[in-house]
Amino acid sequence: MKKIILFNILILCSYLDAEVFEGLTLYSSFSDSSKNTFLLDNNENIINSWTHTNSPASHPYLLQDTSIIYPYKVSEPYLDGNVGGVGGGIKKLSKNGIVEWDHVFSDSLYQHHHDIAVLPDENILIIVWEIKSAAEAFLVGRQNIESELNEIWSPAVIELNPINGEIVWEWHIWDHLVQEVDSSLTNYGYVKDNSQRMNINYGVIGSIDGANGDWMHINSIDYNPSLDQIVLSSRNTNELYVIDHSTTAEESSSSTGGEYGKGGDFLFRWGNPEVYNMGNEGDRQFFGQHDVRWVENSEFGSNHFSLFNNGLGRPDSNYSTIDFVIPSVDNLGNYSLSDNSTFLPFALHTIYSEVGFYSGRQSSAQYLVNGNILITSSAEKRFFEIDNSGTILWEYNLEESYFVNRSSKYPTGFLTGLLNNTTKDKFTQKSFLSFNKPNPFNPITSISYDLPFSQKVNLTIYDIRGKLIITLVDKKEEKGLKNIQWNAKDHKGQRVATGIYFFKIETELFSDSKKMILLK
Repeated sequence: MKKIILFNILILCSYLDAEVFEGLTLYSSFSDSSKNTFLLDNNENIINSWTHTNSPASHPYLLQDTSIIYPYKVSEPYLDGNVGGVGGGIKKLSKNGIVEWDHVFSDSLYQHHHDIAVLPDENILIIVWEIKSAAEAFLVGRQNIESELNEIWSPAVIELNPINGEIVWEWHIWDHLVQEVDSSLTNYGYVKDNSQRMNINYGVIGSIDGANGDWMHINSIDYNPSLDQIVLSSRNTNELYVIDHSTTAEESSSSTGGEYGKGGDFLFRWGNPEVYNMGNEGDRQFFGQHDVRWVENSEFGSNHFSLFNNGLGRPDSNYSTIDFVIPSVDNLGNYSLSDNSTFLPFALHTIYSEVGFYSGRQSSAQYLVNGNILITSSAEKRFFEIDNSGTILWEYNLEESYFVNRSSKYPTGFLTGLLNNTTKDKFTQKSFLSFNKPNPFNPITSISYDLPFSQKVNLTIYDIRGKLIITLVDKKEEKGLKNIQWNAKDHKGQRVATGIYFFKIETELFSDSKKMILLK
């Protein structure tokens, strides 16, 4: 019997259709003898496939020309220690399997592991470890090194330009530590008063699986282009972290600068306030989670998070759930704290839970634009799609000898390289949403978009908390360039407050949103 936890929130009509989302599902399966990536339609037909010599580190990403970005485990990783998700390589493969580029990060400087994020310009955000010796750790206030290697594998994020191989941006958690045991050190402070930084003395260094220095075990990364923010998931701390990507290299190592004024410090964290001394084990809400993703828009608003909460170590037994975290954000993009200085919300929203549903390794949950959710249960070797009532609409099971980490679904019309002649012209002509002008503005700004053919258009304005302000367009329009003005008023004709807003366009085959700033 299924246990479905629903919410006391009105669900928009567009999310009520109990139909399988029309799209293509991408996943990598692997065994000792075979490593492949497949692209499936809803009838389980293989639309395209790629063969690999190396196992996936996490999950591939599909591009519109039917190429994929594939993070993989190199043959002899510099850092390994039997830690799950070890990678080392990222390559781009064409539709026909031709390697277009291949970069390896597996040496004494950086060891890639787990996930990547593909940016709109096709630069790649990469999760890496960097080795810190026991001496370096003691100099920043770490009290104990439990690992037999006597070192810490500290998390960092690097941004790679894959065309020229240059690292164009980087962030290191080592620059954002706090400790309250040695007042002579520059990072001294009360942990509970510095939630924007990581407590260097939280957690155990290394794991029981082998000789390693794994500390936080960052296992997923995702990027929000409208906010220019990155979200990271840490399995070992049972938290997610949001950082600012708009910073320069100098700003990302400091506590000032960037669009949000906090440099590379955490803008938001959630899941386990015990890590920053503002709670205890009973306040923990994440349990070895994976695949924290931004949800651009849902019935709850915009710019919140979905995740696969694996459930390892729950006090009442191990079971998995699919959860949403919906932050409280003001008009300037600041994440709100409660009266006791923990980040809001107080609790997560559980979207899906089923008796016997449990995967202790990897796994994923992707919120689809029609309100369905694609779930991958890695331990169960299956992925399936549910509607907003929890009903399974579509399911795919792997053979017993194969494994799968995650899966992702892409809408019909996303690809330009696999369409037949009848539909190709329509799908390859893309709609386009321009940035508003002027931006920032007061009180009037213009929004332009281009339609390659006649279609239904929905153009809306939201505030930073996801509240609908006004619908500017909701009708079928003829092809061509369109321009519409917004006068900073809501649907009641009242002037809105200064701050950050988003405008979003949705058509038959296209969806996009952009940020704008209303000044005083």
